[in-house]
Amino acid sequence: MRETEPGSVSAALLAHLRQDIAAAGGWIPFDRFMHTALYTPGLGYYARGASPIGLMPAGAPGAGPHGAAGSDFVTAPVLSPFFGRALAAQVAEGLQAAQADEVFEFGAGTGALAQQVLDALGERVRRYTIVEVSGALRVQQRAALARFGERVQWADAMPQAMRGVVLGNEVLDAMPARLLAFDGAAWCERGVAWHGESLHFADRPTEARPPVAGPFVPGTVLEVQPQAQAFVATLAEHLTRGLALFIDYGFPEAELYHPQRTGGTLMCHRAHRADGNPLADVGLKDITVHVDFTAIALAAQDAGLSVAGYTSQARFLLNCGIAGLLEHATIPERAAAQKLLTEHEMGELFKVIALTRGLELEPLGFSAGDRTHRL
Repeated sequence: MRETEPGSVSAALLAHLRQDIAAAGGWIPFDRFMHTALYTPGLGYYARGASPIGLMPAGAPGAGPHGAAGSDFVTAPVLSPFFGRALAAQVAEGLQAAQADEVFEFGAGTGALAQQVLDALGERVRRYTIVEVSGALRVQQRAALARFGERVQWADAMPQAMRGVVLGNEVLDAMPARLLAFDGAAWCERGVAWHGESLHFADRPTEARPPVAGPFVPGTVLEVQPQAQAFVATLAEHLTRGLALFIDYGFPEAELYHPQRTGGTLMCHRAHRADGNPLADVGLKDITVHVDFTAIALAAQDAGLSVAGYTSQARFLLNCGIAGLLEHATIPERAAAQKLLTEHEMGELFKVIALTRGLELEPLGFSAGDRTHRL
């Protein structure tokens, strides 16, 4: 197999993991595995030089050999430009309240959301800073946003001081998660070990517990995301005044850790297909978990931010005026945008949470259907 083919990337990453596991005594926690699988320079899923986001899966007509021009999943801004156009109304309100003219986006994907917001708001946004860990996506973003010139900047880490509006679309779900497993008597942390010639799950005793008391049935496996909570706490240290919006799939803790959800939410995505085995094809597919929005809200409050709203993506977009924007859209445009709103597509599964510092603001996007009381 040639080194340029995807399989060799996975083989090299597996060799790296094998050494890492051996150095750690034969076992690493799942969050460490997930970070390695997604972010190892040159080998991890988001760092291997491929762009995973788009409408066409690998193997589809026009996708190219070996899926070279194909994709693994689609995000809302790529699905419909009306996502960013509606979101821009909330961004404008946030900028006005903060008396600012800067937007900061974490994990900007293809650059589609940035393009939509900048087109909608024009010179209202003086600077748009993208914090991006994927070199491949950064290349794609630069091409998509070239016409905006110096107004768009890139950063390798969170800016020291941020005043304005912060955006994160499908960012929290890709932050490494810990796995906890319950055997009916005790909780264990599920990690990854190397046996024979392959990776396997292995459990070890732990003092960690889920954030709710249960009851849980034997065999339950669930995820917790301390890194996502730490990210929000760090954001609070850097956000001097402004509004932060995070859009992602997830639930409040009462729903996420419901006793009937015995298998957790861990999922992998490749070629627009989902599977639940992160130990196969390592580095060649995305690994995600559903976000615990209660934990995000508590982490934000503990760090000094205010929770200004929480609702479904559908309700947020409707509050921001997407229906009016679609009045003159074509039928194909309306069909694509409808997927942002319908319950069985993205409308209900995806949620939006608003965090603020130093603002007197009742955000437009949460004016009807706010669910903060459910967190």
